[in-house]
Amino acid sequence: MSGVPEVTDTDFAEEVLGAGLPVLVEFTADWCPPCRQMAPVLRELAAAEEGRLKVVQLNVDRNPATTNAYKVLSMPTFVVFRDGEPLRSMVGARPGRRLREELRDVL
Repeated sequence: MSGVPEVTDTDFAEEVLGAGLPVLVEFTADWCPPCRQMAPVLRELAAAEEGRLKVVQLNVDRNPATTNAYKVLSMPTFVVFRDGEPLRSMVGARPGRRLREELRDVL
């Protein structure tokens, strides 16, 4: 999708819930233009915060179990996880600066 690693229903628990860092998950879909718009923002964020924040994507069409478990209805939805727990949910595309501000207290 965007160069950001993709997680699935199968490896979500290990890659996100069991991660040693805070994790930003973008719930996305191939057919979602705002999701594609976020691709460079997420790549930049992942590079800038490497070692402090893990950034991944989950395709909602291919991974319905996780999508339903977190009651994701709109794309893109961003959920921040720390220590296996969701801390914050944000819906909709946003500029990189705004996304960083919303993540400030997580990092």
